[in-house]
Amino acid sequence: MVASVSNTSSTSTSTTGTTQTSAQAQTDRFLKLLVAQLNNQDPMNPMDNAQMTSQMAQINTVSGIQELNETMKSMATQFSSMQVLQGASMVGREVLTEGNALPVNAGVGKGSLELAGEADKVTVQVLTQGGQVLGTINMGAQTEGRHNFEWDASSYTGTTTPVFKVTATLSGKAVDVTPLTRSTIESVSTGASGLNLSLKSGATVAYDAIKAIL
Repeated sequence: MVASVSNTSSTSTSTTGTTQTSAQAQTDRFLKLLVAQLNNQDPMNPMDNAQMTSQMAQINTVSGIQELNETMKSMATQFSSMQVLQGASMVGREVLTEGNALPVNAGVGKGSLELAGEADKVTVQVLTQGGQVLGTINMGAQTEGRHNFEWDASSYTGTTTPVFKVTATLSGKAVDVTPLTRSTIESVSTGASGLNLSLKSGATVAYDAIKAIL
Protein backbone atom coordinates (compact mmCIF):
# COMPACT_ATOMS: atom_id res chain seq x y z
CA MET A 1 0.00 0.00 0.00
CA VAL A 2 2.93 2.36 0.74
CA ALA A 3 4.24 1.90 -2.78
CA SER A 4 0.84 2.92 -4.11
CA VAL A 5 0.92 6.15 -2.13
CA SER A 6 4.43 6.95 -3.42
CA ASN A 7 3.34 6.40 -7.02
CA THR A 8 0.39 8.73 -6.52
CA SER A 9 2.70 11.41 -5.18
CA SER A 10 5.02 11.10 -8.19
CA THR A 11 2.06 11.33 -10.55
CA SER A 12 0.82 14.45 -8.77
CA THR A 13 4.29 16.10 -9.08
CA SER A 14 4.47 15.21 -12.76
CA THR A 15 0.97 16.60 -13.40
CA THR A 16 1.82 19.84 -11.60
CA GLY A 17 4.99 20.25 -13.66
CA THR A 18 3.04 19.68 -16.88
CA THR A 19 0.44 22.23 -15.81
CA GLN A 20 3.07 24.86 -15.11
CA THR A 21 4.78 24.22 -18.48
CA SER A 22 1.49 24.43 -20.35
CA ALA A 23 0.47 27.65 -18.59
CA GLN A 24 3.91 29.19 -19.26
CA ALA A 25 3.71 28.21 -22.94
CA GLN A 26 0.34 29.92 -23.26
CA THR A 27 1.70 33.07 -21.63
CA ASP A 28 4.75 33.09 -23.94
CA ARG A 29 2.55 32.73 -27.02
CA PHE A 30 0.34 35.58 -25.84
CA LEU A 31 3.31 37.89 -25.21
CA LYS A 32 4.71 37.15 -28.68
CA LEU A 33 1.37 37.97 -30.27
CA LEU A 34 1.06 41.14 -28.17
CA VAL A 35 4.56 42.31 -29.19
CA ALA A 36 3.78 41.57 -32.84
CA GLN A 37 0.53 43.54 -32.53
CA LEU A 38 2.36 46.50 -30.99
CA ASN A 39 5.06 46.43 -33.69
CA ASN A 40 2.48 46.43 -36.46
CA GLN A 41 -0.09 48.82 -35.03
CA ASP A 42 -1.10 52.00 -36.77
CA PRO A 43 1.11 54.81 -35.38
CA MET A 44 -1.77 57.24 -35.92
CA ASN A 45 -4.15 55.00 -33.96
CA PRO A 46 -2.10 53.11 -31.33
CA MET A 47 -3.55 50.65 -28.87
CA ASP A 48 -4.65 52.43 -25.72
CA ASN A 49 -3.91 51.34 -22.16
CA ALA A 50 -7.44 50.01 -21.62
CA GLN A 51 -7.14 47.60 -24.57
CA MET A 52 -3.78 46.30 -23.39
CA THR A 53 -5.02 45.86 -19.83
CA SER A 54 -8.08 43.99 -21.10
CA GLN A 55 -5.97 41.56 -23.13
CA MET A 56 -3.62 40.94 -20.19
CA ALA A 57 -6.63 40.20 -17.98
CA GLN A 58 -8.00 37.74 -20.55
CA ILE A 59 -4.78 35.68 -20.77
CA ASN A 60 -4.52 35.63 -16.97
CA THR A 61 -8.10 34.36 -16.75
CA VAL A 62 -7.53 31.61 -19.33
CA SER A 63 -4.29 30.49 -17.66
CA GLY A 64 -5.92 30.52 -14.25
CA ILE A 65 -8.84 28.37 -15.41
CA GLN A 66 -6.50 25.83 -17.01
CA GLU A 67 -4.40 25.60 -13.85
CA LEU A 68 -7.56 25.17 -11.77
CA ASN A 69 -8.80 22.36 -14.04
CA GLU A 70 -5.48 20.51 -13.79
CA THR A 71 -5.42 20.97 -10.02
CA MET A 72 -8.93 19.52 -9.72
CA LYS A 73 -7.91 16.51 -11.86
CA SER A 74 -4.93 15.91 -9.59
CA MET A 75 -7.12 16.17 -6.49
CA ALA A 76 -9.63 13.70 -7.99
CA THR A 77 -6.82 11.19 -8.63
CA GLN A 78 -5.52 11.53 -5.08
CA PHE A 79 -9.06 11.19 -3.69
CA SER A 80 -9.52 7.95 -5.65
CA SER A 81 -6.29 6.58 -4.17
CA MET A 82 -7.42 7.57 -0.68
CA GLN A 83 -10.71 5.72 -1.25
CA VAL A 84 -8.83 2.54 -2.14
CA LEU A 85 -6.75 2.82 1.04
CA GLN A 86 -9.89 3.39 3.08
CA GLY A 87 -11.67 0.51 1.36
CA ALA A 88 -8.74 -1.84 2.00
CA SER A 89 -9.15 -1.29 5.74
CA MET A 90 -12.74 -2.56 5.41
CA VAL A 91 -11.76 -5.99 4.05
CA GLY A 92 -13.05 -8.63 6.46
CA ARG A 93 -15.68 -6.32 7.96
CA GLU A 94 -19.39 -7.17 7.91
CA VAL A 95 -21.66 -4.64 6.20
CA LEU A 96 -25.33 -4.04 5.45
CA THR A 97 -26.62 -3.56 1.92
CA GLU A 98 -30.12 -3.60 0.42
CA GLY A 99 -31.31 -7.16 -0.15
CA ASN A 100 -33.34 -9.98 1.37
CA ALA A 101 -30.77 -12.79 1.59
CA LEU A 102 -30.42 -14.29 5.09
CA PRO A 103 -26.98 -15.92 5.41
CA VAL A 104 -26.71 -18.60 8.09
CA ASN A 105 -23.63 -18.85 10.32
CA ALA A 106 -23.23 -21.23 13.26
CA GLY A 107 -26.92 -22.12 13.16
CA VAL A 108 -28.16 -18.52 13.27
CA GLY A 109 -29.54 -16.35 10.48
CA LYS A 110 -29.02 -12.63 11.02
CA GLY A 111 -30.75 -9.89 9.06
CA SER A 112 -31.86 -6.29 9.35
CA LEU A 113 -34.63 -4.05 8.12
CA GLU A 114 -35.29 -0.33 7.93
CA LEU A 115 -38.75 1.12 8.59
CA ALA A 116 -39.81 4.35 6.91
CA GLY A 117 -42.10 5.09 9.86
CA GLU A 118 -43.42 3.73 13.14
CA ALA A 119 -45.17 0.36 12.96
CA ASP A 120 -47.39 -1.41 15.50
CA LYS A 121 -46.81 -4.81 13.89
CA VAL A 122 -43.70 -6.12 12.16
CA THR A 123 -43.47 -9.70 10.91
CA VAL A 124 -40.54 -11.40 9.21
CA GLN A 125 -41.05 -14.58 7.19
CA VAL A 126 -38.00 -16.74 6.42
CA LEU A 127 -38.34 -18.58 3.11
CA THR A 128 -36.45 -20.93 0.86
CA GLN A 129 -35.48 -19.48 -2.48
CA GLY A 130 -38.41 -21.46 -3.88
CA GLY A 131 -40.87 -19.69 -1.57
CA GLN A 132 -41.41 -22.37 1.11
CA VAL A 133 -41.90 -20.87 4.59
CA LEU A 134 -39.17 -21.96 7.02
CA GLY A 135 -40.09 -19.80 9.98
CA THR A 136 -41.81 -16.65 11.19
CA ILE A 137 -40.49 -13.93 13.51
CA ASN A 138 -42.96 -11.61 15.21
CA MET A 139 -41.10 -8.42 16.11
CA GLY A 140 -44.18 -6.61 17.46
CA ALA A 141 -44.24 -2.80 17.51
CA GLN A 142 -41.12 -1.03 16.24
CA THR A 143 -40.02 2.58 15.85
CA GLU A 144 -38.90 4.22 12.63
CA GLY A 145 -35.37 3.31 11.61
CA ARG A 146 -33.09 0.28 11.43
CA HIS A 147 -33.73 -2.92 13.39
CA ASN A 148 -31.94 -6.26 13.60
CA PHE A 149 -33.42 -9.74 13.96
CA GLU A 150 -32.20 -13.32 14.32
CA TRP A 151 -33.63 -16.63 13.16
CA ASP A 152 -32.82 -19.97 14.77
CA ALA A 153 -31.49 -21.97 11.84
CA SER A 154 -30.21 -24.93 13.85
CA SER A 155 -32.67 -27.27 12.11
CA TYR A 156 -32.12 -25.84 8.62
CA THR A 157 -30.46 -28.43 6.36
CA GLY A 158 -30.76 -26.65 3.03
CA THR A 159 -27.74 -25.93 0.84
CA THR A 160 -28.88 -22.53 -0.44
CA THR A 161 -29.11 -19.25 1.43
CA PRO A 162 -32.64 -18.54 2.74
CA VAL A 163 -34.38 -15.24 2.03
CA PHE A 164 -36.76 -13.18 4.14
CA LYS A 165 -39.87 -11.09 3.61
CA VAL A 166 -40.94 -8.28 5.95
CA THR A 167 -44.48 -7.04 6.52
CA ALA A 168 -44.97 -3.86 8.58
CA THR A 169 -48.26 -2.10 9.35
CA LEU A 170 -49.60 0.75 11.45
CA SER A 171 -53.32 0.62 12.27
CA GLY A 172 -53.74 -1.84 9.41
CA LYS A 173 -51.95 0.36 6.85
CA ALA A 174 -48.71 -0.78 5.27
CA VAL A 175 -45.47 0.90 6.32
CA ASP A 176 -42.63 1.06 3.80
CA VAL A 177 -39.77 -1.21 4.77
CA THR A 178 -36.34 -1.87 3.23
CA PRO A 179 -34.79 -5.32 3.78
CA LEU A 180 -31.06 -5.28 4.54
CA THR A 181 -28.74 -8.24 4.12
CA ARG A 182 -25.45 -8.88 5.89
CA SER A 183 -22.26 -9.90 4.14
CA THR A 184 -18.50 -9.68 4.57
CA ILE A 185 -16.21 -7.60 2.34
CA GLU A 186 -13.61 -9.79 0.62
CA SER A 187 -11.86 -7.28 -1.66
CA VAL A 188 -12.01 -3.76 -3.05
CA SER A 189 -11.41 -2.34 -6.52
CA THR A 190 -11.87 0.88 -8.45
CA GLY A 191 -13.84 1.43 -11.64
CA ALA A 192 -15.34 4.19 -13.73
CA SER A 193 -18.06 4.69 -11.11
CA GLY A 194 -15.63 4.79 -8.16
CA LEU A 195 -14.84 2.30 -5.41
CA ASN A 196 -16.45 -1.15 -5.65
CA LEU A 197 -16.65 -3.78 -2.92
CA SER A 198 -16.72 -7.53 -3.57
CA LEU A 199 -18.77 -9.36 -0.93
CA LYS A 200 -18.61 -12.92 0.37
CA SER A 201 -22.14 -13.43 -0.98
CA GLY A 202 -20.72 -13.06 -4.49
CA ALA A 203 -22.22 -9.63 -5.10
CA THR A 204 -20.25 -6.54 -6.06
CA VAL A 205 -21.61 -3.22 -4.81
CA ALA A 206 -20.59 0.41 -5.00
CA TYR A 207 -19.07 1.97 -1.90
CA ASP A 208 -22.04 4.34 -1.49
CA ALA A 209 -24.44 1.36 -1.48
CA ILE A 210 -23.18 0.37 1.98
CA LYS A 211 -25.86 1.20 4.56
CA ALA A 212 -23.80 0.37 7.66
CA ILE A 213 -20.49 -1.16 8.75
CA LEU A 214 -20.96 -3.63 11.59
